Amino acid sequence: MLDNATDPRSGVNMADNIWTGGCQCGAVRYAITSRPREPLICHCRMCQKQVGGPFGAYAETDAADFTVTRGALSYFRSSDRGERSFCRDCGTPLGFRYQGGAVCAITIGSLDRHAELNPEMQAGIESRVPWFAGLARLPEKPTGEVAAHNRQHPDHDTERWPPGH
Repeated sequence: MLDNATDPRSGVNMADNIWTGGCQCGAVRYAITSRPREPLICHCRMCQKQVGGPFGAYAETDAADFTVTRGALSYFRSSDRGERSFCRDCGTPLGFRYQGGAVCAITIGSLDRHAELNPEMQAGIESRVPWFAGLARLPEKPTGEVAAHNRQHPDHDTERWPPGH
């Protein structure tokens, strides 16, 4: 277990280098053994359609550093060059990879520590929705009771999910 192990060369807590994540229902969980890099948001139509929203948020990792720890990814071949991964049980978009590529992109929102990655770039700007620039000026409100009783998997690994099974 890497919970309290420290790399003697760098002094970094090894657990900080393990990035975990997964889908909404908990059927798919994954681990990445290096900090995801080049976080970005992409406005292209393929990313909009993958996430069902105005943009997708992704970060890259080496495919060799990515391991599925529970369940299995499903894939949709979205172009001649790439495919998009998702959970077949709940539909959560989990990433993108080029056919045979050494690098894959994971959806930032599927990471347990998602708030630690700030997008550094925007891509696919030709499809950016015109109202995007005004988002920060919209009125705000907390999630509230709607999310208080959800069936969503928590932002950490569990022995089994859902509880009681």
